[in-house]
Amino acid sequence: MEKLQCIVVDDENMGRKLLEENVRQIPFLELVASCKNAFDAMEVLQKQSVDLIFLDIQMPGMLGTQFLQTLKEKPLTILVTAYDHYAVESSYELDVVDYLMKPVSIERFSLAAHKALELFQLKKNKLGTNSKTTTPEAAPQEDFFFVNVEYSLVKISIPQITHIEGLKDYVKIYLEGEKRPILTKLTMKSIEAKVSSHLFMRVHKSFIVNMRKIESIKQQRIKIGNFDIPVSDSHASELMEKLNFTRPS
Repeated sequence: MEKLQCIVVDDENMGRKLLEENVRQIPFLELVASCKNAFDAMEVLQKQSVDLIFLDIQMPGMLGTQFLQTLKEKPLTILVTAYDHYAVESSYELDVVDYLMKPVSIERFSLAAHKALELFQLKKNKLGTNSKTTTPEAAPQEDFFFVNVEYSLVKISIPQITHIEGLKDYVKIYLEGEKRPILTKLTMKSIEAKVSSHLFMRVHKSFIVNMRKIESIKQQRIKIGNFDIPVSDSHASELMEKLNFTRPS
């Protein structure tokens, strides 16, 4: 049986544990993460694919509904709240699957989960049908993404990025016209996936550059503004090829 990859997001420890336990009792649900707030959830979504979110509305720092509005590609979402009228309004405005009132019974939880499964299967079948009968259009490239910076979501304009530096579990994102880089907890692999279709290239295990911003290359070092960025031997030939140059022997 295909399982829906899901996460629970609730700042209250007891509420979160109850949601986790309910997820484990539904055969077609698989819990991939449990988050205390919207910022933790954003980090999870940046790293892996999620089909379904059980999302509390009232959370400190950022409401669940505010978090949902920041997502360009929204997983199926079931809101969890103690406020009946608020949940109904939010479910219409944000096109969520369902809403659950605290305390959540397993019967009501199961009903909402099955509703999500039906929608998931309908979307999957529709995509399969369209791929057989029509030529899919290329998906539009997003020119921005959001990152978590000191408990805030910061919008990053991809064309404004000059280069990215990896620091173990964090990255520095350097932006044109900004004196200081943006420091956020991401892996180089995950951020490379976000920018690779915009003429960015990994030139070193610790550096990704915007090829449009390269000013010069000398002795395997790229100059962008005041920065000299190393190019590793393993990436030098690929860089020259992408720049339509033959590396000198």
